[in-house]
Amino acid sequence: MTAMESKTARLTVLIDPRKKKAFEQLCAEQDLTASQVVRQLIRDYLAEHGVDYTTQTTDKPEI
Repeated sequence: MTAMESKTARLTVLIDPRKKKAFEQLCAEQDLTASQVVRQLIRDYLAEHGVDYTTQTTDKPEI
């Protein structure tokens, strides 16, 4: 985890219960948490699309 990733935000995802169970079982078999895998998937997806999230701000724009 980088310094940038030390702060967290919640992401709620709706998923079919059977897929959730299968995903959690696979993660457990690999000694990983579902959160660890999802965070890695997100990092990989951003990298694949050339998104540099390290320079993004989380501040809301003032209106």
